[in-house]
Amino acid sequence: MPTPSHMTCVEDFRVLAQRRVPRMFYDYADSGSWTESTYRANESDLQKLKFRQRVAVNIEKRSLRSSMIGQDVAMPVAIAPTGLTGMQRADGEILGARAAEAFGIPFTLSTMSVCSIEDIAAHTSKPFWFQLYVMRDRDFIGQLIDRAKAARCSALVITLDLQVLGQRHKDLKNGLSTPPKPTLANLINLATKPQWCMQMLGTKRRTFGNIVGHAKGVDDLGSLSTWTAEQFDTTLNWNDLAWIKNRWGGKIILKGIMDAQDARLAVECGADALIVSNHGGRQLDGAPSSISALPGIVHAVGKEIEVWMDGGIRSGQDVLRAIALGARGTMIGRAFLYSLGAMGEAGVRRCLQMIANELDISMAFCGHTDIHHIDRSILVNGDIFD
Repeated sequence: MPTPSHMTCVEDFRVLAQRRVPRMFYDYADSGSWTESTYRANESDLQKLKFRQRVAVNIEKRSLRSSMIGQDVAMPVAIAPTGLTGMQRADGEILGARAAEAFGIPFTLSTMSVCSIEDIAAHTSKPFWFQLYVMRDRDFIGQLIDRAKAARCSALVITLDLQVLGQRHKDLKNGLSTPPKPTLANLINLATKPQWCMQMLGTKRRTFGNIVGHAKGVDDLGSLSTWTAEQFDTTLNWNDLAWIKNRWGGKIILKGIMDAQDARLAVECGADALIVSNHGGRQLDGAPSSISALPGIVHAVGKEIEVWMDGGIRSGQDVLRAIALGARGTMIGRAFLYSLGAMGEAGVRRCLQMIANELDISMAFCGHTDIHHIDRSILVNGDIFD
């Protein structure tokens, strides 16, 4: 039986999660839209960036400590909002939030989480971030914002790239639902995941906790699927952000920016940070990788707004590459989900330790001791995406 100490890289967690998590939920996390070319490019383009090794430099005292929108962080990494996290592991969002708090990095709760805003607030002692999907029911969105404020959330992450849903073939083939429908194929697969089943039987949190019982007319799973299909707002535009910002009254982070022009609009609407993100390759297939889009966006907005990146980060070296190309922070999604599905809270803690260790040692090999001093000079080919 593997323990967290046996895990040496994110790939170890992925392999174990594939064994332990029911197929439909593992596939939900580990897939992209259509041909998955953008999903694959997020990882492969990061690997194209090569480090410049320096030697005989005093690297005895090193620091990864930084800040993201004014919040002190143990390293420039936050846990990204991920839907259905509580289906990777029972009470998954609670476990992830506790691990992030213990390590000293931000945790972001998704609108489409299984554990509710109130669940996370009850199981953590420090503020977390809340991610908002803008839906047609503006009263419900207003209530979500008010609930996030009541839970002492310290930032609102608004996802802009999911007005319509990109087709993910595996989800259609698996008949993705929460909880799984009792089809023969699902029952056979669940029979091979006894640990997951026992943990899920031990929790009452098995549906979308932020929505069921809160949204008008959504009291059961049957109405929920119809409601979500109808509610993602195709009319969302930059003008809508003003009332959200006013209702929220706190720090705003815009997620899903892949174009320099949109980055300028993010600055103009008064956001505190933007996230260069293609939704993990789950929306527009054939789009550029996040890392390749990053330099142009950094160039477009300069220091007017914090620029972060997510997509493809599987290691501390990937974090270092993003920082070298101008990101002030990064977010991890799948690395978090793999470690959670594999080993729960202990797995997430171990994953964060691994990322930090690899980031620290790689920075040292490049001749640096402070994450704030990292720039393109640590790369031998830092201009490949210009």
